[in-house]
Amino acid sequence: MSKEMFEQIFTDLFPFWAEITDEDKKYICDNSYALSYPKGTTIHDGNECSGVFIVKKGCLRVYIMSEDGKDITLYRLHEGDMCMLAASCVLQTITFDVLVDSEENSECYVISGPAFASISERNHKIKIFALELAVTRFSDVMWVMQQILFMSMDKRLAIFLFDESTRIGSDLLTLTHEQIAKYMGSAREVVSRMLKYFSNEGIVEVSRKGVKILDRKRLRELTL
Repeated sequence: MSKEMFEQIFTDLFPFWAEITDEDKKYICDNSYALSYPKGTTIHDGNECSGVFIVKKGCLRVYIMSEDGKDITLYRLHEGDMCMLAASCVLQTITFDVLVDSEENSECYVISGPAFASISERNHKIKIFALELAVTRFSDVMWVMQQILFMSMDKRLAIFLFDESTRIGSDLLTLTHEQIAKYMGSAREVVSRMLKYFSNEGIVEVSRKGVKILDRKRLRELTL
C-alpha cells in the first residue's frame, strides 16, 4: 500500500495527525503495513512489541493465558477498532502479556511498534492518544473481571447474548458453545447447561445454527 493511501487512512483515524510534522507522518507511513491473517492465526504472542493493530476487516480476540493454559478473553476488536496493548514498547507501564488471535479471516493495518514509540516519545499528543486508548481498553478489561468475579453465570450469559445480539443486529448468534465459553472465560459444559436452562424457559432456542434469542425482554431482565 502506498504512503498516500496510509496518510489518508491515518488522517481520518488519528486526531493528532494534522499537528505532527511531515517528517513524522512519512516515518509512520513508511513503517506501516497492510497485512492479512487467516482465521485462527496468533498474530501477537506477548513476547515482542508487535505494533499498533487497526482492524480493516474481520475480528481479533485479545486475551490473557494462565500457566496451565486457561485463557480469558479481554475484548474483541472489529472493523475500525485499534489495539495498542500489543505495542508494549509504546506503553512501557504495561507489565503483563496479552495475546492476539484472528477470530475470522482478517485484514489489518499495522504500524511498527518501535516506530510508533519513537514518534510518541517526542510528541506528547501521540503519547496522550495512546494512553487514552489504553485506558478505554482497561475499562473493558475491568468489566470482564467484574463479571467473572462477582456475577452469577446466568447474568453473565444473558449480558453476553444480549450485547452480542445488539452488536450484530440479529437475534441469531452463529456461535458454538465452545466459542461462547471462550469469550466469557468459562467452561463449555457450564455454558451448555445454562443455555439448556434458558432454552427450557423459552428465552432462547439452541440448534446447530447457533443460539436464537426468542424473548429479548426476559433476557434483558436477566442482565439487570
